[in-house]
Amino acid sequence: MTAILGGETRRLCLTLGALAEIETGLGLAHWSELPGRLARPSARELAVVLAAMLRAGGEVKAARRVEADAIDPVEAIAAVASAFAASVGD
Repeated sequence: MTAILGGETRRLCLTLGALAEIETGLGLAHWSELPGRLARPSARELAVVLAAMLRAGGEVKAARRVEADAIDPVEAIAAVASAFAASVGD
């Protein structure tokens, strides 16, 4: 799925690799802990999830710049939620 982040169209994917990266980045024992953890994510947690999904979508350069870019947190949350919803719908 694509989303506008920082004024640019970016591709995000939720893959098995992205889930593993998110688990590690958030210190989760199992991916089933993710919904509870993301109910009220910190900025760091949101950056971890967004970067993993960008990398899975082939946006390697964008993923490296997630923390440095001026990405609106509301845009980021909407993009992550849409990516999760898109993966469930597939």
